[in-house]
Amino acid sequence: MEIFVTAVTIFVLAIFVGFEIITKIPPILHTPLMSGSNAISGITLIGALYSSGLPDNNITKILGFLSVIFATINVVGGFLVTHRMLSMFKKKD
Repeated sequence: MEIFVTAVTIFVLAIFVGFEIITKIPPILHTPLMSGSNAISGITLIGALYSSGLPDNNITKILGFLSVIFATINVVGGFLVTHRMLSMFKKKD
């Protein structure tokens, strides 16, 4: 139980710190940060693929498969948002 409370506490603190960091970033830096978060999501996708291929039990395979789906959605969505943000900086004819 103590491990669960510690994990939840760290998770909640990470939410607060992440929110504070994101709200303080100027808009000009959002595009490089999106590219960095896309790279992190790609690493998450690789880990999800690895965990879904482990022969441990069915729960591991199901959670790994769901992780692959959500990480893929995150990567694709991140690249679409980055593409849209970069198109805002192009010169108009």
